[in-house]
Amino acid sequence: MDFALTDLQRSLREEVLALGKRFPLDWWAERDRAGEYPWEFVRACAERGWLGLVVPESYGGAGLGISEAAVLLHAVGETGAGLSGASAVHFYVFPITPVIRHGSEALKQDVLPRAAQGELLTAFGVTEPTAGTDTSRIETRAERQGGRWLINGQKVWTTNAQNAAKILLLTRTSPRDDAAPFEGMTLFLADLDRDACEVRRIEKLGRAAVDSNEVFIHDLVATDEQVVGEVGRGFQHLLDGLNPERIVIGMEACGIGRAALRLASAYARERVVFDRPIGANQAVAHPLARAWADLEAAELVGMKAAWLYDQGRPCGLEANTAKLLGADAGFAACDAALQAHGGFGYAREYHVERLWREVRLARIAPISQEMVLNFLAQRALNLPRSY
Repeated sequence: MDFALTDLQRSLREEVLALGKRFPLDWWAERDRAGEYPWEFVRACAERGWLGLVVPESYGGAGLGISEAAVLLHAVGETGAGLSGASAVHFYVFPITPVIRHGSEALKQDVLPRAAQGELLTAFGVTEPTAGTDTSRIETRAERQGGRWLINGQKVWTTNAQNAAKILLLTRTSPRDDAAPFEGMTLFLADLDRDACEVRRIEKLGRAAVDSNEVFIHDLVATDEQVVGEVGRGFQHLLDGLNPERIVIGMEACGIGRAALRLASAYARERVVFDRPIGANQAVAHPLARAWADLEAAELVGMKAAWLYDQGRPCGLEANTAKLLGADAGFAACDAALQAHGGFGYAREYHVERLWREVRLARIAPISQEMVLNFLAQRALNLPRSY
């Protein structure tokens, strides 16, 4: 077993942390206050080739693995960029994963080079308000009419829809069958046509710099060339991108937790109450120390899961565990950091409240902790299905 980063991974991490100095905490706080997309940061990442990290070299990308993506996004979180910064990179990298694996050659040639250069922003349209976690019950439909597809329905929590040119849409192309509920769904990488799609921004607790939206779709036209993979097997194609996404979400949360611990440790060394630094008090020091240990453990599982994926080995249990532990450890670290600051932790100028608000999302999305536990109970422990 080798637990060391490769030279390439170490260099990537150092470059991200160096870039973070150009985008300090106050810069991200302003993006949060204004609800402003971090375009300058995205452009800087594009210039360094990071947005095409997992795109094959033949399409203009770096051709690297999920291990490198995990290192990259962990480091983005660690700079203090929070989930706004991590998501800004994440949603360039991951909505196109099914295209890399299942898209036609024409679709790859059209999409991947532009995505790798940061020239194509894609929205992610899977979740629906009436289906929630039960993706088999989505109601957005795509119907063939005269050599094209017409798509109608509604999506919610659609990231990037304010600015995206394309949208990855999961649709129903045949009715739901209780015997095979995940069959009959088709994945499209469609144009986000504003004449056919009404986009409404959702005001939310955190990650304000990266938009989440409701999207109302009426007669959106798509072509056969925009189908990703096979008609009727869209959910299966989407699954190929879920394990990598869960791995990196866990690592992003851990990176944010590291940033919060850095702030809290500095504050605990400097803040003097009753003639001693508050960090000398175990009631302050122990929660921070526990958070550090939990982050260490979660990061090891995350990197193991990423390694398994890159080796082509089964990694469903590890990927879900990485998301579960990473989200919990990241939030616990931010919570301990906020508590260590006392009342100042609640003040925006100290930044930990923003990290706390943003990392909380990782315990809900892209899958809830409860659904991860359901999966682990069934697959790791062979317990009966509970839902």
